Amino acid sequence: MFKYFMEGGLVYMSVLTILLVALFFAAWKAPRWVKEIGLFALVFGLVSPLFPLYGALSTLQQVAIDIGEGVNGLFDLISPGVFFGIKVILIPVIYGMCIYLVSLVIRIIQKPRL
Repeated sequence: MFKYFMEGGLVYMSVLTILLVALFFAAWKAPRWVKEIGLFALVFGLVSPLFPLYGALSTLQQVAIDIGEGVNGLFDLISPGVFFGIKVILIPVIYGMCIYLVSLVIRIIQKPRL
C-alpha cells in the first residue's frame, strides 16, 4: 500500500489522505461538510494527474524537436513503456474516487429515516 502511496505522488496522495481524515472528522462533528469534502477529493483526484502529464508531454515534445524529428515524429520516439507509465498517474484519481464513494456511504448512513 505504501508503494502506491509513493508512486501516486507524495504531495497529491498526502492531500487526499488529509481529506479522508477530514471526511471522517466531519462525519462525526459536522455532517453537512461530508458532501463538500467528498466532492473536493474527487475533483482534486481528477485534476492531480494533469500537471505531471503536461510536464511529461512537454518534455517529450522538446526531445522530438531537439532530435530533429519534429512533432510529427514524436510517436516514433515513444516506447510502449511510456504509455504504461500512465497507470502510475491514475493512482490519485482512483484514490480520490474511493474517498468520494466513502463520503456517499457516510451520507447514506446519516440520512434520517422516514
